Amino acid sequence: EPQSTDVDGEQKTVQGIMDVSPSSTMELLTLLPPPHQHGPIVIVSSYSDFSSLAHGPRGCEATRAMRTYRLNISDGSLTTLSLVAEGAMVNPAFLRRHPTLPVIYSCEESVSEDGVVRALKVDGMTGALHEHGLSQSAGGTSTCYLTIHKSGRRMLLVNYWCSTICTMALLSDGKLGSLLSIYDPKEGRRMNITADKHVNHSRNDAAAQAERQGDPHSHAIVLEPTMGMVAYVPDLGMDLIRQFFFDEESGKVTPCGTIISGMKTDGLRLGPRYLEFHSDLPVCYVVNELSSQVAVFHYDHSVAASIAQAFARATSEKEKTKIQLGCQPTLTLIQVVTTVPEAFPREMNTCGRVTIHPSGDFVVTSNRGHDSVAVHRIHRTSKPTGILTLAGIFHTRGQTPRHFQFDRSGQWLIVANQDSNTCAVFNFNCSTGQIGYTGNTYSCPSPNFVCVWGDN
Repeated sequence: EPQSTDVDGEQKTVQGIMDVSPSSTMELLTLLPPPHQHGPIVIVSSYSDFSSLAHGPRGCEATRAMRTYRLNISDGSLTTLSLVAEGAMVNPAFLRRHPTLPVIYSCEESVSEDGVVRALKVDGMTGALHEHGLSQSAGGTSTCYLTIHKSGRRMLLVNYWCSTICTMALLSDGKLGSLLSIYDPKEGRRMNITADKHVNHSRNDAAAQAERQGDPHSHAIVLEPTMGMVAYVPDLGMDLIRQFFFDEESGKVTPCGTIISGMKTDGLRLGPRYLEFHSDLPVCYVVNELSSQVAVFHYDHSVAASIAQAFARATSEKEKTKIQLGCQPTLTLIQVVTTVPEAFPREMNTCGRVTIHPSGDFVVTSNRGHDSVAVHRIHRTSKPTGILTLAGIFHTRGQTPRHFQFDRSGQWLIVANQDSNTCAVFNFNCSTGQIGYTGNTYSCPSPNFVCVWGDN
């Protein structure tokens, strides 16, 4: 047990015979590893070929399309650890952590060629990224979102430009398996818009909206959190959330209804981009990027369970077709909130990411054009549950915050400001939802996604 002794009239504590006087404490501190050798690894991907994208960035093309940093959790600073080789990958635009292994998955965007999905092993000591097995075709163009089923055996993905929804096998070691299924919401119809030249995504006037909503555009795929058997795909082009039954064994998604993604105001279209379920509440939050709004939906688990049970009992395609026609929506709209100040022109902004803060107490959304993040407080005991009120809107110290990510503690926020070629770090007050700039901004060409790997 520690003992208190009096030496030369001063109190100090010893552990056995170890001296922990101020001078020896300083000596011990010098033996601690430097900040870049401990703490979470931050992985940032960048666009490297603007000509093959579905939108028109204003930043600089990256020659090395992915890099890693170490986050210092004492002051929010980042230290660059590694960069992938020049030309190693083209336009990686989304990253997903494996639930248990030191592996991340990336997908690459191209409007002219099928996307590529890669598995990358993360070296926790050095931050280096290594190819983990063979890459695989994504089964469509402009691949933009990856979801891993809770079993760890399946990866679901969507291809924004052609709108296809696919499932890929995952092997036990985290390597990619084969493509299992492809579903096309267009049912083989040709696209109305050509893949020539496209607008910057902070522009949102009538012409830009017409270009982006001329066809279906699947922008994400998210599984409901309880069973993992009902999937939701925000279709930016159609102002819909598509509802599917997901069969894990076959990887097949079967359509079972659609839900309007919010409420149209001021003549603007909605443009659903992402959605996220709350971990504790029966609530789902959808960001409509064209209307600069977050829509709050009540999630009905009993309806989702009935859909899953009905499909599980079906023994023929005829029965499945009958079930499809009779499925009820599992999401019900209960509130819509704006992500930008009321008087700010909506045609000058589109939303980027929406997420729920690790505390479960806030919804955070990025604004591309207003160049900010909006923080809304979640009211757990409201009627209905999960209603939002604004906590604040905060500038991101850069242009076009396409993506952002919190560390595990929720105290540090890293923002990818795509068009100003920077990543900025902020501190987050977990009690009030207020965001403060740390003074840490780092040059990074056309950053589009932030992934935090490792525990604090």
